[in-house]
Amino acid sequence: MSSYSPIGPVVGIVGAGQLARMSQPPAIALGVELRVLANSPDESAARVIVDTRIGNYRDLSDLQQFAEGCDVVTFDHEHVPTEHIRALTAAGHAVRPGADALVHAQDKAVMRERLTAIGVPCPAWARTPSAEDAERFAGEHGWPVVLKSVRGGYDGRGVWVCRTPDDIAEAFATGVELMAESFVPFERELAVLVARSPHGQGVSYPVVETVQENGICVEVLAPAPDLDPELAAQAQAIALKIADELGVTGLLAVEMFQTADGIVVNELAMRPHNSGHWTIEGAVTSQFEQHLRAVLDMPLGSPQLTAPVVVMVNLLGGDDPDLFKRYEHVLAHDPGIKLHFYGKEVRPGRKIGHVTALGTDLDEVRARARHAAVHLVTGEYT
Repeated sequence: MSSYSPIGPVVGIVGAGQLARMSQPPAIALGVELRVLANSPDESAARVIVDTRIGNYRDLSDLQQFAEGCDVVTFDHEHVPTEHIRALTAAGHAVRPGADALVHAQDKAVMRERLTAIGVPCPAWARTPSAEDAERFAGEHGWPVVLKSVRGGYDGRGVWVCRTPDDIAEAFATGVELMAESFVPFERELAVLVARSPHGQGVSYPVVETVQENGICVEVLAPAPDLDPELAAQAQAIALKIADELGVTGLLAVEMFQTADGIVVNELAMRPHNSGHWTIEGAVTSQFEQHLRAVLDMPLGSPQLTAPVVVMVNLLGGDDPDLFKRYEHVLAHDPGIKLHFYGKEVRPGRKIGHVTALGTDLDEVRARARHAAVHLVTGEYT
């Protein structure tokens, strides 16, 4: 534990993953001190943030000790027990987003209930305590049916697209609490990142297209290509409405489906998000700086693009862990490419970093980003 005295506001981040890590550069620029609660000193953010505390985010006493001396507490993930967040608030700590907002990103059934109540377009859904309930839902709304773990799923985990009763039985055999949603025949996936401060200022980044493989985001295109301006404005308005109605403070990422009939909201996240990593170079104010500004109730920054086209490609670990030996080709081949590594051990399929390219032509920028990503992970050339 460090004994130094901070000279600026202290933002405590529960969790020490790559989101906390990427918050450090804008915190330095803003004169903000970061403190992270890590499970171990080997975690991504713990490697670069001086004030790292080791503890268990599920343990209230660890959270209380961590929060002492912080001007505000925020999150790298949504997994802190809701009752612990309420206890921190009751003890006088500023926690943003608060428990009443964050529960909508923690509990998908609570999220669906609230979004439906405020008129946000959602798929048909139901709580399904048993496989029989899920089969009845499929009978009413058609196959396939999507089953989701009510809490804890991410990056494709905790989601089952069920086409038969046997598929449903397999999902329920996991023993987790499940809910059902109707399958949405979408044209593509979109995301809107918005920020809201405690006094109610809100801004929206441009709508982006996200490309998924096996439930994991592999690519983000900003702005979403060929998106009708009216539909883009509608998507941004929906995201800002959700942030306001739920009382979000900080960032809110709203994942959406674009269908033949319009927009359908899929998931929420109340923190910096993979769909916003492009903003580090591609926006006037990165999502990480914006989140710090918002939770500290500072004026929000401009979300405008710095180039007509921005493409971000995730780096998913492969069989060869030595990515550094391939830096020379990537950096020499394209001096404009931007690399971000998360300080994580390389494992197949694990998000270990991302690359970003900026320009004016989508095909050209996309090819540059993909070339860098493929070569870094595999050593191959595209």
